[in-house]
Amino acid sequence: MTHPHYLVFGEALTDFILQDDGRWQDYPGGSCWNVARVAARLGARAAFAGAVSQNRFGDALWQGAQAAGLDMRYTQQLPYPPLLAMVPSTRPPQYFFIGDNSADLHFDPAHLPAAWEQSVRIAHFGCISLAREPLASRLVQLARQLAAQGCRIAFDPNFRNSMHTPGYRTHFKAMLCLADYIKVADDDLFGLYPELDKHAALATLHQQAPQACILFTRGADGMTLFANGKQYQQAAMQVTVADTVGCGDTAMGSWMTHLLHQPEATPQDLLRFVAAAAACTARQHGAHAPTREEVAQLLAEHSG
Repeated sequence: MTHPHYLVFGEALTDFILQDDGRWQDYPGGSCWNVARVAARLGARAAFAGAVSQNRFGDALWQGAQAAGLDMRYTQQLPYPPLLAMVPSTRPPQYFFIGDNSADLHFDPAHLPAAWEQSVRIAHFGCISLAREPLASRLVQLARQLAAQGCRIAFDPNFRNSMHTPGYRTHFKAMLCLADYIKVADDDLFGLYPELDKHAALATLHQQAPQACILFTRGADGMTLFANGKQYQQAAMQVTVADTVGCGDTAMGSWMTHLLHQPEATPQDLLRFVAAAAACTARQHGAHAPTREEVAQLLAEHSG
């Protein structure tokens, strides 16, 4: 049986979002889980390498991953509590996390399928999984091992205020040194470099990760790709926006998928694909993972 080319390591969780009528509604989510789903829906041979709980929350995450077409051999369902994200506000986004001794922390790479390292081409790391011990140290060590074997490393900090933990800054700097691809949003820069303005923060990021291609996303203001000493600009595609939940995850997953499927594509063609994928997510409520057909249709609509 074949192994995935794109592995996403990190957290899957359940978002509890406060509704306008005062109810809390739960949704399966988590940045890394979303990125993996996006890649699979766009046709990549992908897997989410993480752990979920053995209850209805973990079941929903498992079923969502399975429905997206992910290779489920890489997802571990364990007898520990779920990781929960309480979201009292989405405008602006506010999060706090509940997850002492939760399932995500017990992910064990030793239980992955035999010889999985031989097929993986890009391994993704990021978000709160790199701020939650003992998982964070385990993942950084895994990233080091994969990079040493020639695997390309993708990193999306996806910074949250709860990530101001004692060890996070060390892990962040380690990932910058390992990463071949980094996605960062304007909000991330404010959290990661609070003492710097946007331009100085970007310059510092380049200095800390000179080897990396960097995708800088700015929501409705578009995105910039920094690669091979050049900058490439892409405007956001105009659509009727339902919300922006998951757009950054879609940008990350579609970027890596396009690199795997069309490695010879021009930077501008790559950016158009990523922008179209993110716009497809923005047109739907929640962290919608678009199909390749949806993206192709939107690209055709904007071809003029």
